This record gives sequence, C-alpha cells and structure tokens, in this order.
Amino acid sequence: MSEHLKRVWTCCPMGWELFHTSCYYFSSSKDIMSWSDSERNCTGMGSHLVVINTEDEQAFLSNWKLGKGTGMSVESYYIGLTQQEEKGQWRWVDQTPLSYRFWKDMEPNNLNMEKCVVMDVRGNTNSQRIRNWNNLQCHMTTYRICETPATNV
Repeated sequence: MSEHLKRVWTCCPMGWELFHTSCYYFSSSKDIMSWSDSERNCTGMGSHLVVINTEDEQAFLSNWKLGKGTGMSVESYYIGLTQQEEKGQWRWVDQTPLSYRFWKDMEPNNLNMEKCVVMDVRGNTNSQRIRNWNNLQCHMTTYRICETPATNV
C-alpha cells in the first residue's frame, strides 16, 4: 500500500469547528434556547452540550468566539454542566466528573436558583479569559456549544 493511502483525515460536519478529536457547533445569530432545549437540539444533531475535559479545550472554546460575536457586550453559551439536587454538586451531561473548574470571580452564586452553566466569551474583563463560567437560571435563553467526536476517514 502506498504511503499516501495510509493517511487519515479528521472531519467535522459543515459549519462545525475541529479541535483535537472533537467537533464543536456554536449557535449564532438569533438561535438561542433554554438549557434543556439546547441539550435537546444538540442531541438531535447527534451530539451533546459541550463537556470540557482539559484546560486546552477551555482555552480553545474561549478564544474561538472572541471578536466573532454579534456585537453584544456579552455572549453566553450554554455548556453541558448543571447543578445536581445536592447543592454545590455539578455534573456534566455525559456523567464525566467535574475535574477542571473555570468559574468567573464570585461564581458560582445563587445556588438555589441558578443551576445551569454558561461560558461568557465576550465582555470578560478577567485577566485570565478562560475563567468565564457563570451559573444562571436554566430557563434563560442563550447560545449553546454542542460537541461530537470527529470522524476519521
């Protein structure tokens, strides 16, 4: 078999962004939903709300949208993290343990009412831009980031 036939290409669906072995979909324009509708939408595309497993992944997601927004002072994107019934216990949609934490200063707050997590990618004046998680009420409508494994062809 010739050398060029052994190459493996990593692909994402059209409109998705590749990073390492995953593809990411950033909703845009007026495509905003509640947390549960966002997760249903991602599931309908064969994915789930993003699960952040490394600091590199967090940095990629934070930096990719900087400067590409809608002109709003803050753009928030739902991620796949929610608070469980036991106050202060956070869990990813795929049940991955929460090992990395990138909360904004003074977050999470209002644990009784704000059980879903967004990533604030614009308007973050924090000197460490990757520290941009904020908890909010799950019925609030905002953008979302979906994640699915990349396809090797």
